[in-house]
Amino acid sequence: MSDALDRWLEAVVETPGLTAFRSVSLARPVLLDDALRGVDLVRREQGPVVDVGSGGGTPGIPLAVSLPDRTVTLLEAERRKVAFLQGWQPDIPNLRVVWGRAEEQPVETFGVAVAKALAPPPVAVEWCLPLVVEGGVVVLWVGQTADLEALRAAAAKVAGELEETSGGLAVIRKVGPTPAGFPRRPGIAKKRPLA
Repeated sequence: MSDALDRWLEAVVETPGLTAFRSVSLARPVLLDDALRGVDLVRREQGPVVDVGSGGGTPGIPLAVSLPDRTVTLLEAERRKVAFLQGWQPDIPNLRVVWGRAEEQPVETFGVAVAKALAPPPVAVEWCLPLVVEGGVVVLWVGQTADLEALRAAAAKVAGELEETSGGLAVIRKVGPTPAGFPRRPGIAKKRPLA
Protein backbone atom coordinates (compact mmCIF):
# COMPACT_ATOMS: atom_id res chain seq x y z
CA MET A 1 0.00 0.00 0.00
CA SER A 2 2.58 2.59 1.06
CA ASP A 3 4.72 1.98 -2.05
CA ALA A 4 1.96 3.13 -4.41
CA LEU A 5 1.17 6.10 -2.18
CA ASP A 6 4.83 7.08 -1.88
CA ARG A 7 5.20 7.01 -5.67
CA TRP A 8 1.98 9.00 -6.11
CA LEU A 9 3.08 11.64 -3.57
CA GLU A 10 6.45 12.04 -5.30
CA ALA A 11 4.72 12.44 -8.65
CA VAL A 12 2.33 15.08 -7.28
CA VAL A 13 5.26 17.13 -5.96
CA GLU A 14 7.25 16.72 -9.20
CA THR A 15 4.37 17.56 -11.57
CA PRO A 16 3.98 21.32 -12.14
CA GLY A 17 0.63 22.83 -11.22
CA LEU A 18 -0.62 20.14 -8.83
CA THR A 19 0.63 21.48 -5.50
CA ALA A 20 2.58 24.37 -4.05
CA PHE A 21 4.68 21.93 -1.99
CA ARG A 22 8.17 21.44 -3.38
CA SER A 23 9.20 18.54 -1.14
CA VAL A 24 7.64 15.22 -0.26
CA SER A 25 8.32 15.76 3.45
CA LEU A 26 6.21 18.94 3.44
CA ALA A 27 3.50 17.47 1.20
CA ARG A 28 3.03 14.20 3.12
CA PRO A 29 1.18 15.56 6.20
CA VAL A 30 -1.22 17.67 4.11
CA LEU A 31 -1.83 15.57 1.00
CA LEU A 32 -1.47 12.03 2.34
CA ASP A 33 -1.72 11.81 6.14
CA ASP A 34 -4.63 14.27 6.27
CA ALA A 35 -6.48 12.35 3.52
CA LEU A 36 -6.09 9.08 5.44
CA ARG A 37 -8.00 10.57 8.39
CA GLY A 38 -11.15 10.01 6.34
CA VAL A 39 -10.65 6.25 5.83
CA ASP A 40 -12.69 5.10 8.85
CA LEU A 41 -15.57 7.47 8.09
CA VAL A 42 -15.77 6.25 4.49
CA ARG A 43 -15.31 2.59 5.45
CA ARG A 44 -18.39 2.58 7.69
CA GLU A 45 -20.63 3.69 4.80
CA GLN A 46 -21.85 1.67 1.80
CA GLY A 47 -21.46 2.10 -1.93
CA PRO A 48 -19.02 3.63 -4.37
CA VAL A 49 -17.05 6.75 -3.47
CA VAL A 50 -16.51 9.95 -5.46
CA ASP A 51 -13.77 12.49 -4.77
CA VAL A 52 -15.16 15.79 -6.09
CA GLY A 53 -12.55 18.17 -7.48
CA SER A 54 -9.79 15.63 -6.97
CA GLY A 55 -6.96 17.86 -8.24
CA GLY A 56 -3.78 15.82 -7.83
CA GLY A 57 -5.74 12.96 -6.27
CA THR A 58 -6.24 13.82 -2.62
CA PRO A 59 -8.13 12.44 -0.76
CA GLY A 60 -9.32 10.01 -3.46
CA ILE A 61 -6.10 8.12 -4.23
CA PRO A 62 -5.17 7.50 -0.56
CA LEU A 63 -8.76 6.35 0.06
CA ALA A 64 -8.74 4.04 -2.99
CA VAL A 65 -5.48 2.41 -1.91
CA SER A 66 -6.75 2.04 1.68
CA LEU A 67 -10.15 0.64 0.63
CA PRO A 68 -9.36 -1.76 -2.23
CA ASP A 69 -12.85 -3.31 -2.15
CA ARG A 70 -14.56 0.03 -2.92
CA THR A 71 -14.76 1.76 -6.29
CA VAL A 72 -13.37 5.30 -5.97
CA THR A 73 -14.10 7.81 -8.73
CA LEU A 74 -11.92 10.89 -9.07
CA LEU A 75 -14.02 13.71 -10.55
CA GLU A 76 -11.95 16.56 -11.93
CA ALA A 77 -12.85 19.42 -14.29
CA GLU A 78 -9.33 20.37 -15.39
CA ARG A 79 -8.12 18.28 -18.33
CA ARG A 80 -4.41 18.41 -17.41
CA LYS A 81 -5.14 17.08 -13.91
CA VAL A 82 -7.38 14.36 -15.35
CA ALA A 83 -4.47 13.15 -17.51
CA PHE A 84 -2.26 12.94 -14.40
CA LEU A 85 -4.94 11.03 -12.45
CA GLN A 86 -5.56 8.59 -15.32
CA GLY A 87 -1.91 7.58 -15.10
CA TRP A 88 -2.61 5.95 -11.72
CA GLN A 89 -5.46 3.70 -12.87
CA PRO A 90 -3.18 0.78 -13.88
CA ASP A 91 -1.63 0.75 -10.37
CA ILE A 92 -4.91 1.10 -8.45
CA PRO A 93 -7.53 -1.28 -9.94
CA ASN A 94 -10.52 0.18 -8.02
CA LEU A 95 -9.84 3.71 -9.30
CA ARG A 96 -11.94 5.48 -11.96
CA VAL A 97 -11.29 8.95 -13.36
CA VAL A 98 -14.02 11.19 -14.79
CA TRP A 99 -13.44 14.51 -16.54
CA GLY A 100 -16.26 16.90 -15.68
CA ARG A 101 -17.97 19.16 -13.19
CA ALA A 102 -20.05 18.03 -10.23
CA GLU A 103 -23.10 19.94 -11.48
CA GLU A 104 -23.12 17.94 -14.73
CA GLN A 105 -22.90 14.43 -13.27
CA PRO A 106 -25.80 11.99 -12.80
CA VAL A 107 -27.42 12.56 -9.42
CA GLU A 108 -27.73 9.97 -6.67
CA THR A 109 -25.01 7.66 -8.00
CA PHE A 110 -22.61 7.25 -5.08
CA GLY A 111 -22.77 6.12 -1.46
CA VAL A 112 -20.12 8.60 -0.34
CA ALA A 113 -18.79 11.88 -1.75
CA VAL A 114 -15.59 13.38 -0.35
CA ALA A 115 -14.01 16.77 -0.92
CA LYS A 116 -10.87 18.45 0.39
CA ALA A 117 -10.03 22.07 -0.41
CA LEU A 118 -12.75 22.16 -3.07
CA ALA A 119 -14.66 25.32 -2.09
CA PRO A 120 -16.15 26.93 1.03
CA PRO A 121 -18.21 24.24 2.83
CA PRO A 122 -21.67 25.62 1.84
CA VAL A 123 -20.62 25.53 -1.83
CA ALA A 124 -18.91 22.14 -1.54
CA VAL A 125 -21.98 20.55 0.05
CA GLU A 126 -24.22 21.84 -2.75
CA TRP A 127 -21.90 20.30 -5.34
CA CYS A 128 -21.45 16.99 -3.48
CA LEU A 129 -24.79 16.13 -1.88
CA PRO A 130 -26.79 15.66 -5.13
CA LEU A 131 -24.24 13.01 -6.18
CA VAL A 132 -25.02 10.68 -3.27
CA VAL A 133 -27.98 8.38 -2.78
CA GLU A 134 -30.53 8.98 -0.06
CA GLY A 135 -28.96 7.71 3.16
CA GLY A 136 -25.44 8.31 1.81
CA VAL A 137 -22.97 10.85 3.15
CA VAL A 138 -20.69 13.67 2.16
CA VAL A 139 -17.39 13.94 4.04
CA LEU A 140 -15.82 17.39 3.84
CA TRP A 141 -12.37 18.33 5.10
CA VAL A 142 -13.09 21.67 6.78
CA GLY A 143 -10.77 24.20 8.40
CA GLN A 144 -11.00 25.36 12.01
CA THR A 145 -12.61 28.62 10.88
CA ALA A 146 -15.35 26.91 8.86
CA ASP A 147 -18.82 28.36 9.47
CA LEU A 148 -20.65 25.20 10.50
CA GLU A 149 -23.99 27.00 10.81
CA ALA A 150 -23.72 28.13 7.18
CA LEU A 151 -22.82 24.55 6.23
CA ARG A 152 -25.82 23.23 8.18
CA ALA A 153 -28.16 25.74 6.48
CA ALA A 154 -26.84 25.01 2.98
CA ALA A 155 -27.03 21.24 3.55
CA ALA A 156 -30.68 21.50 4.63
CA LYS A 157 -31.58 23.10 1.28
CA VAL A 158 -30.21 20.10 -0.64
CA ALA A 159 -31.74 17.39 1.60
CA GLY A 160 -28.76 17.09 3.92
CA GLU A 161 -28.24 17.10 7.66
CA LEU A 162 -24.93 17.88 9.37
CA GLU A 163 -24.42 14.69 11.34
CA GLU A 164 -21.04 15.18 12.98
CA THR A 165 -17.88 17.22 12.96
CA SER A 166 -14.64 16.06 14.48
CA GLY A 167 -10.99 16.71 13.80
CA GLY A 168 -11.61 18.92 10.81
CA LEU A 169 -14.01 16.49 9.10
CA ALA A 170 -17.70 17.24 8.63
CA VAL A 171 -20.15 14.44 7.82
CA ILE A 172 -23.41 15.41 6.11
CA ARG A 173 -26.08 12.72 5.73
CA LYS A 174 -28.48 12.83 2.78
CA VAL A 175 -31.92 12.52 4.37
CA GLY A 176 -34.17 12.84 1.31
CA PRO A 177 -34.20 12.91 -2.48
CA THR A 178 -32.35 15.69 -4.30
CA PRO A 179 -34.75 18.65 -4.42
CA ALA A 180 -35.99 19.94 -7.77
CA GLY A 181 -33.71 22.60 -9.23
CA PHE A 182 -30.50 20.98 -7.92
CA PRO A 183 -27.80 20.82 -8.84
CA ARG A 184 -27.88 24.38 -10.11
CA ARG A 185 -26.06 25.26 -13.34
CA PRO A 186 -22.25 25.39 -13.29
CA GLY A 187 -20.94 28.52 -11.58
CA ILE A 188 -24.16 29.42 -9.73
CA ALA A 189 -23.25 27.83 -6.37
CA LYS A 190 -20.06 29.89 -6.16
CA LYS A 191 -21.76 33.14 -7.23
CA ARG A 192 -24.84 32.66 -5.03
CA PRO A 193 -24.05 30.30 -2.14
CA LEU A 194 -27.06 28.77 -0.38
CA ALA A 195 -25.90 30.14 3.00
